[in-house]
Amino acid sequence: MANTKQAKKRVRQATKHRTHNASRKAMLRTYIKKVVAAIEKKDLEATRYAYTEAVPIIDKMAMKGLIHKNKAARLKSRLSGHIKALEKS
Repeated sequence: MANTKQAKKRVRQATKHRTHNASRKAMLRTYIKKVVAAIEKKDLEATRYAYTEAVPIIDKMAMKGLIHKNKAARLKSRLSGHIKALEKS
């Protein structure tokens, strides 16, 4: 366990940051799931709306360092690919 005053403060800060980051990651997953659910329903309008809502959230999480920028790009690319496939069919 932490012995110094500074170490005890860092433990408190780490706990606070961990819970904050966990809630943000859950929010990110929720937005992605909304897009995936709309794709599975084959509802093009709802899919586009969910995607336009999810993209800024994905970018913000990458900018804050919660996810890697390449993961953000991969997520957006895969979702847009599914949307394009939905448009073709």
